[in-house]
Amino acid sequence: MRDSPDVTVLRLGHRPGRDERITTHVGLTARALGADRVVLAGAASSRADTVVDITDRFGGPFDVATTDEPKRRIRDFSGTVVHLTMYGESIQDVEGDIRTDHETEPLLVVVGAEKVPFEVYERADYNVGVTNQPHSEIASLAVFLDRLFEGAELDREWDDPDQVVVPMETGKKVVDPEDVEDV
Repeated sequence: MRDSPDVTVLRLGHRPGRDERITTHVGLTARALGADRVVLAGAASSRADTVVDITDRFGGPFDVATTDEPKRRIRDFSGTVVHLTMYGESIQDVEGDIRTDHETEPLLVVVGAEKVPFEVYERADYNVGVTNQPHSEIASLAVFLDRLFEGAELDREWDDPDQVVVPMETGKKVVDPEDVEDV
């Protein structure tokens, strides 16, 4: 899809019993909209199997990792760190700078759950608000990745899928990749 360095999404925090679907959807959104991997922290690691299963069925490449030391990953990351927060600079004001940085270095996109420690704000190269109103971390990740890739991620082709969704005006159709041309 692109020649630029990797994009990693780090899900920072996870509230068991409350964030199961949210954390899964952060991983699925990262995958579907162009990131190269998701790293799930601590208790969120239980959601990794679901994201791996979707990647196995619908194609890759996409990596899923877990960590018990998310703050260390942020602190030690060699590249640009973007923290998505409603308290950040407006995306439309910084997206060009982030895209330029990403031409030459990897990008770590931090998506929080519970209250994010202040050291994350301090370490981030960019604290980015998709909107400065309360909203979903899934929505902010989706908008951010779409802005980063300027829509190119929507035309991505997947390697070795077991299943392919056939776009339709109405209805649902999922087929074996070999049967796509027959549809």
